[in-house]
Amino acid sequence: MGDALAAPTEFLSVAEILHDFPPHGPLEILGNPVRMTDDTQMALAVGEALIQVDSHNLNVTTLEKPLTQAFVKWLRSPDNNRAPGMTCLRACEDLERCVPWFQATRKDSKACGANMRVAPVGLLPSHVDLNTRAATAQFEAALTHGHPTALTASGLTAWAIFLLINGEKPQQLVPLLRDYGLSQRNVSHGGWLGSLWERSYITTPEAFISRGWDECLEVFEPLDAAVMNPDYTEAPCQVTGEGWIAEEALATGLLCFLLYPEEPQKALQRAAVTSGDFDSIACLTGAFAGAYLGIDAWSDDWMSRIEYRDCLNLLGNFWDRENSNFSETSHS
Repeated sequence: MGDALAAPTEFLSVAEILHDFPPHGPLEILGNPVRMTDDTQMALAVGEALIQVDSHNLNVTTLEKPLTQAFVKWLRSPDNNRAPGMTCLRACEDLERCVPWFQATRKDSKACGANMRVAPVGLLPSHVDLNTRAATAQFEAALTHGHPTALTASGLTAWAIFLLINGEKPQQLVPLLRDYGLSQRNVSHGGWLGSLWERSYITTPEAFISRGWDECLEVFEPLDAAVMNPDYTEAPCQVTGEGWIAEEALATGLLCFLLYPEEPQKALQRAAVTSGDFDSIACLTGAFAGAYLGIDAWSDDWMSRIEYRDCLNLLGNFWDRENSNFSETSHS
């Protein structure tokens, strides 16, 4: 929903957005069907790959092939005409040529394409343990974005969604995410990521991943200050960054959500009216709002018109069923 609301504002200046959508920016999604961007398309690809794998046997061996196939399918889709990122395009082209993923990935990229699509990992059933969920989030990013911050920002994004769907309150989210980052700072998922860490200036896998965590934790400082003393007039991108890179997209998407945790349309509007990568920021804002508020966050009219509705319903029903089965088993 966030992606759809912000799609018409992509590449516009704030002044142009306010001119086209007076007085404060878009509050309604447009069209029937309402078109999304590559952000949601790639999130759906991640989701479609995950439901092909037994969540009790989720590992790099079982996930690599379906995830690669889903990304290549996205690459060649006739709908892939929504200004996709060059990092994703070039990496997926190499994957299509059967280049091993750790060579296909763009090792120095930490663009937000790594984590604007990671929401399905946060929705994995609760029986998936912390390390497997973290490794899965990092691996889905690593197929195209090989920078350590791309991996850790994806892990944090997925963890935020997991916390919200499991009842954590928005006001606790930033401290919990910071604690999670600190606890994971030296955790290397070598079984999943293999030699991705190898650089001339990096001595160990732990040193590689800690660089990513440190960059993510750094952006939490202005985020925390902005949440503690909210300014509803200041553009979020001026506080936590324009969102072109993964850690800024996470922080700015979180800020927009945390400014209006009980008012999802206002949160999405705030994300759609700022400088930077509007659709990715709004896509993440919508993911957080939906995880917290559930399906009731969105009107029947919005849901009836959203693009890819059948696929979204399929994935949503799958995760509801998986979590329901886990809950019944754990209580029996």
